[in-house]
Amino acid sequence: MAADIPTSPPAGTPPAPSRILLPGRLVSLDALRGFDMLWILGADSIGVAMEGLKAGPVMAAVATQLNHEPWQGFRFYDLIFPLFVFMIGVSLVFSLTRIVAREGKDRAMQRIVMRSALLYVLGVLVYNADHSQFLWKTAADIRLLGVLQRLALCYLITGLLFVTCRTRTLVILTAVLLIGYWALLTFVPAPGQGVVSWEEGKNIVNWFDSRYLPWRKWDGTHDPEGILSTFPAVASCLLGVFAGRWMIRPEIPDTRKAIGLVVAGISLLVAGYAWGAASPIIKKLWTSPYVLVAGGWSLLLFALFFWIIDILGWSRWAQPFVWIGMNPIALYLLVHVANFDAISRTVVGGPVEGHFDTWIPGLGTVVVSVTGILLCVALARLLYVKKLFIRL
Repeated sequence: MAADIPTSPPAGTPPAPSRILLPGRLVSLDALRGFDMLWILGADSIGVAMEGLKAGPVMAAVATQLNHEPWQGFRFYDLIFPLFVFMIGVSLVFSLTRIVAREGKDRAMQRIVMRSALLYVLGVLVYNADHSQFLWKTAADIRLLGVLQRLALCYLITGLLFVTCRTRTLVILTAVLLIGYWALLTFVPAPGQGVVSWEEGKNIVNWFDSRYLPWRKWDGTHDPEGILSTFPAVASCLLGVFAGRWMIRPEIPDTRKAIGLVVAGISLLVAGYAWGAASPIIKKLWTSPYVLVAGGWSLLLFALFFWIIDILGWSRWAQPFVWIGMNPIALYLLVHVANFDAISRTVVGGPVEGHFDTWIPGLGTVVVSVTGILLCVALARLLYVKKLFIRL
């Protein structure tokens, strides 16, 4: 789901700075994808490790931001998943625009369905209750909806909408998804509750999962990547589509594109936090204000990477992110198959890990987590150097 640039510069035009690393690609988007995936590959373990680190209020604040909000609110780590969904929307504009132009809409829709189906099946295999195997002991071990399955569904629905609908229609659909989902949570109580509640397990979205989502659910009776919350996640992906359509307009200068992303990002943040004052921002429900807040921060990060890498030409610092961003799904799958924390404990474990704890209590666990991420980066570089780019 990487972003190929559908047009090439006129003959004789020197390559833009971002094309130096990977000719013909929007490297800022690859780098942002890698930055996001880096946190997915190991930030959760670092956050957990840092909670036990006795190193003052600053480190405690950082540890807090590297862990999800338990229920209501928004932290840095709550941005990671919707940022990836947003980038799927941006990327599909580049890739599907090219496919439609070369092979037609029917071929593009076939590709969307095939890639989505493959990603969904991989998700079902990965989220086995026992991560040591790809087969299930019972049907109750099967998790039908998870992170990869949500990515697959968002790509499927958003891709088909992009190929078949005009931008105005997509804007209307996005508004309908957000307002309709907000109205459902705000005015429809879970059966048996009597009154509307936003509490975990007591709202209509969680109830719907408990009633209609079979087999294994991440939170017992319900799932944070459940059935109804998939619809606002599609809205997150559509926000990426709008950004992608803005970026492929050849008549708009790059500087103006970056400014447009910033203006849109700030607007979504203002709207999202204002809406959040009346309707909670909850990642596990993917509430409508959460969509706007996450979309706003995603736009600002995209603008920042685009400005630094594509416009200013400062790209060398982003090379490790590009390595990861070129193989995001492959690395995600490898991390679930191979326990990088266990491998890193072999590298720096035993007496060495304990030695770090003599300096600062809990530091050894942090070192193990960081080592695991560095191993992932090294693997990403190896795949990049060998030109092994695994595409779905």
